[in-house]
Amino acid sequence: MMPGSIVVVDWRDAMPDSGEPSKQRPAVVIGRGDLFHADFSHLLVVPLTSDSALRVADAAVVISPTKENYCAKECYALSWSVQTVPKLRVHATEARVTSEQLDAIRDQVARLVER
Repeated sequence: MMPGSIVVVDWRDAMPDSGEPSKQRPAVVIGRGDLFHADFSHLLVVPLTSDSALRVADAAVVISPTKENYCAKECYALSWSVQTVPKLRVHATEARVTSEQLDAIRDQVARLVER
């Protein structure tokens, strides 16, 4: 699961009233491989959604459907919702975003925490 990979995160045992989704959700891996070695137990991800109501201007990257990302319709990488998730919750896929989209997501995350 390299940076740019689209994975499925299993949140089916989410805590009630926590705001966590109680289902499986796609996400983009954004963590740097040189900081997070292969044996590290967590991944840094941003969730994907097709719900435009969750899109925040300048904090979400539009992901249009391509054969590489396997998206059925336009969706959004929610940079504002960056998360660290245990690998035990993650299922790999063959899908991925472009390097330009990965860079845009990472840039947005960095701008969200700038001082």
